[in-house]
Amino acid sequence: MRITAFLDIPGQDNLTPLARLEKYAFSDNIFNRQIIARGLLDVFRDFSNNEEDFLTVMEIVVRLSEDAEPTVRTELMEQIPPIAIFLQESRPKFPTAFFEYLMPIVVRYLTDVNNQVRKAGQEALLILLEQDLVAQSDIENKVCPILLDLSAPDSDDEYKVEAVNIICKMASMLSRTTVEHMLLPRFCELCSDGKLFQVRKICAANFGDICNAVGQEATERLLIPKFFELCSDSVWGMRKACAECFMAVSYTTSPEVRRSKLSPLFISLISDTCRWVRQAAFQSLGPFISTFANPSSAGLYIREDGTLSIWPSVQDRNSSNNLISVSSGTNATLSSSEQPMEIKPESTTEETAAEANTKLSVENLNKDTRKESSDCCTNPGEDVPGLSQGDKVAAGVTEVTKDSSFPGTNSKLQSAEDVFNTFLYWRPPLPDISQDLESIQFKTEKHKDSCSVPCNNCVASSEIKKVLESLQEHMDDPDVQAQVQVLSAALRAAQFDSVGDYETKKTEASSGKLQNKSISDEVAVSSATCNQVEEETLSSPAFQDNVSGLSATSVLKSTDSEEQHRGTSVFLKKETEKNPPLEDDKSKLQDIIPQPLLDQYLSMTDPARAQTVDTEIAKHCAYSLPGVALTLGRQNWHCLKDTYETLASDVQWKVRRTLAFSIHELAVILGDQLTAADLVPVFNGFLKDLDEVRIGVLKHLYDFLKLLHADKRREYLYQLQEFVVTDNSRNWRFRYELAEQLILILELYNPNDVYDYLRHIALTLCSDKVSEVRWISFKLVVAILQKFYTNNANALGLNFINELVVRFRHCSKWVGRQAFAFICQAVVEEECMPVDQFVEHLLPSLLSLSSDPVPNVRVLLAKALRQTLLEKAYFKSVGNPHLEAAEETILALQSDRDQDVSFFATIKLKQGNLDNTAIEKQN
Repeated sequence: MRITAFLDIPGQDNLTPLARLEKYAFSDNIFNRQIIARGLLDVFRDFSNNEEDFLTVMEIVVRLSEDAEPTVRTELMEQIPPIAIFLQESRPKFPTAFFEYLMPIVVRYLTDVNNQVRKAGQEALLILLEQDLVAQSDIENKVCPILLDLSAPDSDDEYKVEAVNIICKMASMLSRTTVEHMLLPRFCELCSDGKLFQVRKICAANFGDICNAVGQEATERLLIPKFFELCSDSVWGMRKACAECFMAVSYTTSPEVRRSKLSPLFISLISDTCRWVRQAAFQSLGPFISTFANPSSAGLYIREDGTLSIWPSVQDRNSSNNLISVSSGTNATLSSSEQPMEIKPESTTEETAAEANTKLSVENLNKDTRKESSDCCTNPGEDVPGLSQGDKVAAGVTEVTKDSSFPGTNSKLQSAEDVFNTFLYWRPPLPDISQDLESIQFKTEKHKDSCSVPCNNCVASSEIKKVLESLQEHMDDPDVQAQVQVLSAALRAAQFDSVGDYETKKTEASSGKLQNKSISDEVAVSSATCNQVEEETLSSPAFQDNVSGLSATSVLKSTDSEEQHRGTSVFLKKETEKNPPLEDDKSKLQDIIPQPLLDQYLSMTDPARAQTVDTEIAKHCAYSLPGVALTLGRQNWHCLKDTYETLASDVQWKVRRTLAFSIHELAVILGDQLTAADLVPVFNGFLKDLDEVRIGVLKHLYDFLKLLHADKRREYLYQLQEFVVTDNSRNWRFRYELAEQLILILELYNPNDVYDYLRHIALTLCSDKVSEVRWISFKLVVAILQKFYTNNANALGLNFINELVVRFRHCSKWVGRQAFAFICQAVVEEECMPVDQFVEHLLPSLLSLSSDPVPNVRVLLAKALRQTLLEKAYFKSVGNPHLEAAEETILALQSDRDQDVSFFATIKLKQGNLDNTAIEKQN
């Protein structure tokens, strides 16, 4: 019933509805005016057919907006947004009604003397802006000037607080130009307001939204200085608000500003004297670290649907350009020498870009030369069988570098823009051994004859080398890159005791070739072939030209840097055992985020933090860990491994529960090898934990198991039975979730495993005490049948059908017989088995239910036959021998003494009119 329905009731006044509306709108009774204001939307709908009456109503609304009673004005303002939406829908009739009549009311109410009316006006304005119902001209000429006047320094305090609040809220709804030119200067002034801390607090709380509204350039130029002021404000509430919005601010800035300015600022907040500020900072630490994420370094990116995917390597994206540059020919040698080196990484934020790229290029150049020597001194650029695409590209780069006809080659090697190539991404640098060269230098002088290498070491080295060569074709896969890194380190370790320092005396004879000595040492230790090929390569003109102009200092700096960035190899693990204190510190080093941020994040598991900061700080650490792991990438997982294990064994079940809910996402980030090594043991522990923790694992059981290798996945077949048992038998949702996951898990195992292990779990769940669990389990049974027949395991399917007939069709309880009817109906709907198999093994048992003494069973049989079975083309064909039996059963059910049975056997329900499962439960 309409609120203003009384306007249509003829009374003793003999007035028209419009006149009666005007009478009540200006009545002396406040209640009458409130009723009119509350029912204005219905009034507009009633009088919208006549333009003259519509304009009369508009004039009444304008007069009513000037009512002296605040409650009437408040009621009126609450109706403005729905009226505006109605007018928008009726725009062809009244195109300018809202802008001429209603918008001035909204603007005027922003300065109303009554607080409640102003609040209603502000809320109405935000709704109108969100629905995009306010014209740009009205925003710039009416709304913004009013807000700027209300937020002026000499404005009333109450008006100023309300104005800054609405400015911050509407910033995300306006265009960037409008916010930057009209509102941003005033916002910057309000951030420094020394009179009211409430104004500064509102600015601090909404700082991230303003940064997002104006973009990166205005944020770094105008807002970042103000943000520094707010972070050092004397009121701790301001600093706490800044810590809470830190991620949003960081997201808008460039990587350089994020690293050089915001990181030190965040460290100051995390060590604030106020506990509440530190607490907010630690809660925002993980999200802030996640803003450093870069798909090119992490190897993963998040799609629009929220799923993680592998980021395509730079080699794939630029392989066509590189191949063109390699095959250019002699006439285009200059362009081919520059093109591969002009490729820049998507973001380089550690040290300077020039220094980092120069180091990596020098090391890649050495690797390419060693690759040439191991391939029997093949000419650079030659199409050799067994060379991967990346090796051919590298050969082309080496050939260009060797060409002495280009002046300034050495200077180009030192340039950050020219020196970059795809090896930076597709082949991780090997662990550094430069520091060990000096320690073994004296030993190698005693072994002048390199042919005395034990035969078994040469064989081991050659075998490792063969494996490395076979992996070169799959370097796009990050897991393969990790394997190559480990095998390369193992190759170096195997060479330590066998390969002598072949060029030591030769390089010491000439002090002018000091830089060649370091490179020769590294090549001698790393080469997989024995003496003669190695000696010829080191003394060849190509090698001498390639390494000329490179100082030993730059090479050592390069390998030093790479030792910090690649600390997970086998060789470094051996060094860790020899020197635990030093290497333990290095194991936490990385170059993705500032090291102090990572150190603070790792300290969140310290028990002292729970006493001085927040008792739930470990839970916040666990919640943010997948984001931090994604930012660091799987190559830096060693930095987080100990922290993850500490959290996984935390005494608080909420911490373990948080990890359990995210372990499948972490498995995607780490890849199958690290998952099997580090996450599977934790996963196994969660399986035996409390139900509150196990549910986190169970909800994403399929997502985790599909990431494991098949042999590892089979180990969990027997453990799946443990999910049926719960701490509390009333926790039926746990078993419901198990059935849902098993439906998905079926695709991960072969039919034999499904029959031996998962079949028993499904049948157990079908006998559950809770109806919801039973119904989802029946769908699981149907999925198992479909699995058997899809994979041509007809024998297993037949055995399972016989078991279903015995267990359900001949069940002593009517619930089991009803379940059999439901399973048969679902089998036909999903077409999970051949029709001839169904009519032979299931249909006779199904039709025999027509004589069941329980009406609920016969109801489900009637529905299965009428709605599903007889609708299939197989049963509609003329002359079908099984059609006659089904029709006879239907006729018998139509004359059943139970009304529901006869109803469902007679009426063919339309799809969507009645939910089958709901009726079954009622029965």
